[in-house]
Amino acid sequence: MKHNKVSSVMTEEVVRVGYSTPFKEVARLLAEHRISGLPVVAEDEKVIGVISETDLMVRQAETPDPYEPKRRFRLADLTRSARKQAAKAQARTAGQLMTEPPVTVRADATIVEAARTMAQRRVERLPVVDEEERLVGIVTRRDLLQVFLRPDKGIRSEVIEEVLVRTLWLAPQTFDVSVVEGVVTLAGHMERKSETEIAVAMTRQIDGVVGVVDKLTYRLDDSRLQPDEQALHGVADDWLRKL
Repeated sequence: MKHNKVSSVMTEEVVRVGYSTPFKEVARLLAEHRISGLPVVAEDEKVIGVISETDLMVRQAETPDPYEPKRRFRLADLTRSARKQAAKAQARTAGQLMTEPPVTVRADATIVEAARTMAQRRVERLPVVDEEERLVGIVTRRDLLQVFLRPDKGIRSEVIEEVLVRTLWLAPQTFDVSVVEGVVTLAGHMERKSETEIAVAMTRQIDGVVGVVDKLTYRLDDSRLQPDEQALHGVADDWLRKL
């Protein structure tokens, strides 16, 4: 089963800054290009950090009010997170302002992997790097959502070819596969319950699938059989172990 790669949706022309880029230049680039963040790179193009609008807002929010009583605190008394915030409030360059280490993704990673990383790390963009961690592009949440624009016809063809034929070795004409707005409906009769579980699980992982409606039936419930009693072969073996 083929997944679209990050390289197919990323932007190759990346707005980036160096460690010593002045604060105002960073702000100007974000405004000029209408972007909410950018990577910070070293001289060898390796990504060393990321700057977002939030980082700039910290600098602005912490600017002291001339009419407010001066706050007194010792840096040693602050938590690690608070120390970072305090340092960013005084930042004058990209290197002082950036968040590190950067959360990145490889160009050959799948869109699913990139989306999972974004969700887990709670970021809106990922610098795309090569095998040597050098910047080759950038991908945003909007870029990853392009996968859901995939035509229903293409999704249906992949379900039939990759799931039913290549993995389960079944005759596709004996099943009813329909796709409407990315929702796949699987209907038909299979020999074993494990096969229906594999079919549904694999279909869910196909690029562009929004949901799966399971209308599959089976003759034998093999979920309670011992491993040596199961008669699964080929790729299906691996998929069953993953469920």
